Amino acid sequence: MPTTSNIIGFLLLSIVIILIPGPSVLYAIGRALVLGTKAAVLSVFGNGFGVGIQILFVSLGLGALIMQSDEIFFMIQILGAAMVTYLGIKGILDRKKTAESGLDKTPSRRRIFGDSVVVGITNAKTLIFFIAVLPSFINPEAGNITLQMLFLGALFLVIGVTSDSAYAIAAGKARDWLSSSADRLATFRGIGGLALTLLGVYMFFDAIN
Repeated sequence: MPTTSNIIGFLLLSIVIILIPGPSVLYAIGRALVLGTKAAVLSVFGNGFGVGIQILFVSLGLGALIMQSDEIFFMIQILGAAMVTYLGIKGILDRKKTAESGLDKTPSRRRIFGDSVVVGITNAKTLIFFIAVLPSFINPEAGNITLQMLFLGALFLVIGVTSDSAYAIAAGKARDWLSSSADRLATFRGIGGLALTLLGVYMFFDAIN
């Protein structure tokens, strides 16, 4: 178990980083505007599951091995950018498909969760954060290093999922409130898709720079 001071320090750092809106928040809001509250929250948990896999990799030392290979790390970044861009473009193209018209093609829960897991696993910024920051809050004399990293990573994950869920619910409620008008709903679905697309483009250029 990490020392109390390390836990408090890591918690404070995590809260500061998580509360600053970043890719995860934009992803949650975009999914909420495109698919609604329930699907957005499911997306947040899928994204969190993917980040949890990152935490496991880093705790077992695999994260450092990935970072040592420029090719593998670049592929992870590009895959993440491609997935987010795809979801954004799909949201734009499907923006006018409403339940009233009988054309609503909302993805299955498994598809929503699975897509979001891929987004979480390929989030290069969180991978870099865990590799760079987690070891700084580990005390080798306080017990098993892997368990300490898993514990701190779990704390980060809980805070992140809670925060992203709040954003997703707020955006989803706004979308639901405006859904009485098919045109307004289509507009907000388009805005959500555009937000995801721009996020994917940003991730792509961030990867090649």
